[in-house]
Amino acid sequence: MKMTRKAWLKGVVASLSLVVTSAALAQQPTELRVGLIPSEDAQAMIRASQQVMDQLAAKTGMKVKPFVANDYNGVIEALRSGKLDIAYLGPFSYVLASEVAGAEAFAVAVTKKTGTSSYHSQIIARKDKGLQTVAQLKGHTFAFVDPSSASGHLFPKAGLMSEGFDADKGFSRVIFSGSHDASIMAVANNKVDAAAVADRILDSAVNKGLVKREDFTVVWRSQPIPESPMVWRKNLDAATKQKVAAAMADIKDLPWGDQGVLNGFAPTNDQAYDVVRQTAKVLKLDLGKMK
Repeated sequence: MKMTRKAWLKGVVASLSLVVTSAALAQQPTELRVGLIPSEDAQAMIRASQQVMDQLAAKTGMKVKPFVANDYNGVIEALRSGKLDIAYLGPFSYVLASEVAGAEAFAVAVTKKTGTSSYHSQIIARKDKGLQTVAQLKGHTFAFVDPSSASGHLFPKAGLMSEGFDADKGFSRVIFSGSHDASIMAVANNKVDAAAVADRILDSAVNKGLVKREDFTVVWRSQPIPESPMVWRKNLDAATKQKVAAAMADIKDLPWGDQGVLNGFAPTNDQAYDVVRQTAKVLKLDLGKMK
């Protein structure tokens, strides 16, 4: 039977569609590389997030490979160079990553404990040091977490400035500990007199029995800070973005690092972190020159 031109064209279109679909599927990655900021030591971070990583793998059908850098900027650089697909970043490290690495926030954890997507920074000191006010911190030793940490550097430094305290000259010695739990232990073990840490990470250390809450005084507490987001690199293919977002929205009732048991990952966007950008402006930070 002679094929009509119309039937022939339909066959060509169908064949081309099959080729295009097959090519698109072939381009989609089979491995998802996930970056985690070092709010705790690397192995602790991987252990604390393992169940979520396992569920992410099961729901996407992809092999999930977690990565923890030595510092916050290590994760940002890995995103920038395309060595990571998605990452869990702090609020300030996200703002920095959006500026220099094209990262996009897409989800934020909501936990059963708080039911919110925000937390606080606080400055803690050993109770036996007798430090109760910001002014009394003058001349003492102090620990920040990382230059790119929101609750461990950016917000507390701005908070100190708002109370007339010069964080660059007011302390006798300043260190960057590298993680919140390291800062907590530095205070507990008299390595420094005070430190800036995330409230939920102190809660986690207390719950684990690493420290006793009654041994500390909270000298200062911040306004609410938008919770640490999940981000992806901007040029990640659309199909993988959709697959990952759907999977994370469906992950519940599992522990997520220091945040507690998940009530799901809620959608978020870049505008949610404008308060972080405004705080950076208070400190006169040029985000484009920080990497």
